[in-house]
Amino acid sequence: MNSYNNKMENRIKRATGQLQGILRMMEEDRECVDVITQLSAVRSSLDSLIGVIVAENLKSCLLDDSSDKDIKIEQAIKMIIKK
Repeated sequence: MNSYNNKMENRIKRATGQLQGILRMMEEDRECVDVITQLSAVRSSLDSLIGVIVAENLKSCLLDDSSDKDIKIEQAIKMIIKK
């Protein structure tokens, strides 16, 4: 079962585009503060996506009746705490 959806994939594509833009900024020798601002925006976006993915995973684990449900929930909790 694929737990990733189009919205998640679009977020990754958007971050990829932002990173390509940041590379161009660096090649153009743009101001450090501008590059860092854009990098922070990408990081924030990816952190948010991580939260969404972990939440969706946790939700599916809670609804799952498989024998490894406890292991999956523990993994999700470790990912949340690691952040």
